[in-house]
Amino acid sequence: MECGRSRETVKRSELAGWAEYGYCASHSRYFWGLRLHLVCTLHGLPIAFALTGAKSDEHDTLLGMFEVEPSLLDGRAGQTLIGDKHYFGRGFEQQLADWGIRLLRLARKGEAERPGAQLFKPLRQVIESINETLKGRLDLERHRGRTSGGVVARVLQRVLALTAAIWHNDHTGQPVKRALTAYDH
Repeated sequence: MECGRSRETVKRSELAGWAEYGYCASHSRYFWGLRLHLVCTLHGLPIAFALTGAKSDEHDTLLGMFEVEPSLLDGRAGQTLIGDKHYFGRGFEQQLADWGIRLLRLARKGEAERPGAQLFKPLRQVIESINETLKGRLDLERHRGRTSGGVVARVLQRVLALTAAIWHNDHTGQPVKRALTAYDH
């Protein structure tokens, strides 16, 4: 989530100290801002999130989310977590395994193919679709927050809007839970 472009904005912003420079692979560019980390169900229902500086370690953020909210793990051994290639590391994967979480991700360069690799492509599409719903349909990339409170409020608006739409679609028997078309007018 980009929070500013000009050097002057970065210097005087109230987000300085939280927002950082980072690289966005999907846009192939560096940016100054924050990263939204989400844990969602396969239907796209957000169940945990964190906002961090752009350089924050993804491993630490995810493990921290589970430590802060242990109820996500209680009585749910055997869960599968889908992540990208950046979620790697023997210690990281061992911690997830200790919690009863199986990590599904693509193999990194030089790494042997991982179990479940054939399942990854269709499931990865679900992840990209959830991201596109938040970024595109709910305008998360143009949040216009100028203070930490403003950014948090705007992110929560989008996460809650997605949650409410999924809940409503589920309770009204809609075939696609994450569809927002009915709310576009």
